[in-house]
Amino acid sequence: MDLRRLTDTIFVAPQIDIADLPRLADAGFTTLIDNRPDGEIEAALQSARMAEAAQAAGLAFHYLPIEPGGLTPALADRLGSLIDEAAQGAEPGDKILAYCRSGTRSASAWALSQSGRRPRAEILETAARAGYDLSGLAGYLS
Repeated sequence: MDLRRLTDTIFVAPQIDIADLPRLADAGFTTLIDNRPDGEIEAALQSARMAEAAQAAGLAFHYLPIEPGGLTPALADRLGSLIDEAAQGAEPGDKILAYCRSGTRSASAWALSQSGRRPRAEILETAARAGYDLSGLAGYLS
């Protein structure tokens, strides 16, 4: 598993496996957000299977597919809402993981969801520290 920290509570990652879910729960993750469309992944890792396995591991699961090149403001806003909802009921130490093929779509959606909440430079630096060059989004961040 290649978990990349954006904040103390929000992480992004490339595709995870069902076998990773118990370890994520043990590490304090409480919420998973699947940004990978079912059409680009084998059946064993599609959203329905991941949701079932997440529930068995005690994790909340949300399916918010983002097609390659299809990130919209509405999808970014929805990701931000899911993060906010998870954070409202969180205990200290609870963590949220959003994942896709490489983590880039998840990181990009997070960055756009933070526009107007955090300074542009902070958003871009946070993503860069996690290994994502989102400088191409700079013009979309306020």
